[in-house]
Amino acid sequence: MVDHQSADHELMKRLRPVQSIEEVAYPTSRQQTSWSLDDLPRTVAFNLHQGSTVTSMDFHPALHTLLLVGSNNGDITLWELMSRERLVSKPFKIWDMTKCTLQFQATIGKDTPVSVSRVTWSQDGSFVGVAFTKHLIHLYVYTGPNDLRQHLEVDAHNGAVNDLAFAHPNKQLCVVTCGDDKIIKVWDLTGRKLYNFEGHDAPVYSICPHYKENIQFIFSTATDGKIKAWLYDNMGSRVDYDAPGQSCTTMLYSADGSRLFSCGTSKEGDSYLVEWNESEGAIKRTYSGLRKKSAGVVQFDTTQNHFLAVGEDSQIKFWDMDNNNVMTTIDAEGGLPSLPRLRFNKEGNLLAVTTADNGLKILVNAAGVKTLKAIESTTSFEGLRPPIESTAIKASGSASVTNANAVNCKVERSSPARSTPIILGVDHLSRSFDKLRSVEDAVDKPKPWLLTEIQDPIQCRLVTMPDTTDTSSKVVRLLYTNSGAGILALGSNGVQKLWKWGRNDQNPSGKATASVAPLLWQPNSGLLMANDISGVNLEEAIPCIALSKNDSYVMSACGGKVSLFNMMTFKVILYLHVKLIFKKLGFYFYGSP
Repeated sequence: MVDHQSADHELMKRLRPVQSIEEVAYPTSRQQTSWSLDDLPRTVAFNLHQGSTVTSMDFHPALHTLLLVGSNNGDITLWELMSRERLVSKPFKIWDMTKCTLQFQATIGKDTPVSVSRVTWSQDGSFVGVAFTKHLIHLYVYTGPNDLRQHLEVDAHNGAVNDLAFAHPNKQLCVVTCGDDKIIKVWDLTGRKLYNFEGHDAPVYSICPHYKENIQFIFSTATDGKIKAWLYDNMGSRVDYDAPGQSCTTMLYSADGSRLFSCGTSKEGDSYLVEWNESEGAIKRTYSGLRKKSAGVVQFDTTQNHFLAVGEDSQIKFWDMDNNNVMTTIDAEGGLPSLPRLRFNKEGNLLAVTTADNGLKILVNAAGVKTLKAIESTTSFEGLRPPIESTAIKASGSASVTNANAVNCKVERSSPARSTPIILGVDHLSRSFDKLRSVEDAVDKPKPWLLTEIQDPIQCRLVTMPDTTDTSSKVVRLLYTNSGAGILALGSNGVQKLWKWGRNDQNPSGKATASVAPLLWQPNSGLLMANDISGVNLEEAIPCIALSKNDSYVMSACGGKVSLFNMMTFKVILYLHVKLIFKKLGFYFYGSP
């Protein structure tokens, strides 16, 4: 099954499933020791009408109720699930025909419509990538609630662009594409082609960029069932696998990057869902329960590092990753197409699935119900967010201009915020936070603390937080993250630092423990969460930090300005200038934007 040289075998040995320091940078879903069907989003919360057949979906990586949707008519739409509002809708159009190849200009006038084959968010949520069934890809910059700005248009492939993904070779944000021309290409954010991978003998159906132990690589799959792996060196494919049944397949890693899965359908209509052993290049587990003679390629997704879901036979089928047999099957109250497409949000508490009437359904578990109720009852955080300039725009300059097979092999794998501008003020902000806090308290009342008196030093543990940055600053505030997997500290210099525990053999739960040292975490951008303390007398400043319930945001004050940070990127998304007036019984915040 495997045809590669010894050097290639060594490469795959190096891709063994262990967690590297860099991989800790990507937050993973919640960890827990026991699982049940209640953890799966199986209850239909509501339906959305897209107006055209949904061909691809992707949730925003940090804003978990924001969904990006691509359609058969070429439209892309941004949905806010908390209010069921269509925030942005972009119909297909060519931004600059003069930059397109003559071949594309000759085909675009034909009657065949241009559809979306793939929509996806960049890892930090600042970019949206769109691949189309004719030649083109579009990149948008997401800068605020309902603002998708045209950034880049590339005539990327001869024929359909079947898949698109973001990657970080050499710590540079890039776009990886593949198409009917049998080629994989890598582009920078200015539209310059960096790599051109050739070697497939059939149209390339999907791509899966990943990295392990500082090795950046791309898995690719073709419609003839071939799977290849590429390094960013223009030296050709490193491995050559056969997908089970030589099926047209997609590949996905679990959220923590430790497990690799594929799902697809052969020309004969037989479908396969498997887990791979990367170090051996062999199938580790085959999941049972998929029907025979499918009329197209089945699609799948993973969530919570524990579950797999497949859309098939007008149903959704769920598996425990560690069990070959189907856990449960649901029809989501009916109305699903024969091969529904589906996508989990990053928390795993919402599941979007396509319907036969040109729409989609949103399914929830208990945590998803609380999420939607809590957010519906308060002003959205993102409604408070002003548009911000993307770091990628700064790096790349100003925005650019504006098969013969029996099975139809068109790719799908699969968000975000509020449109109404809001005038900022402390009173409004504090009311919003009070609402959010009261709703959270009503929805999920915490259990009373059981206090234990410390009577012996053996009850205390000491753990040293590693830090290679400035150590002269004194810690003035310290708190656990809500997930219990990290510690956030505010320094006297106004800089926040975050230490996180990763899952490994010594700490399988990934929670805070004194037996394993945590890792100082920063996003790939190298940004720090730093308050603006210009003109502040730190002797009189009252330092404080607070985390949102889902650990997505940090609010911090170290002086006369309140800062709101995005925990995924460490970017400040709100500065609020305030004054502190001290009274005998306390102090008050007031100010203006």
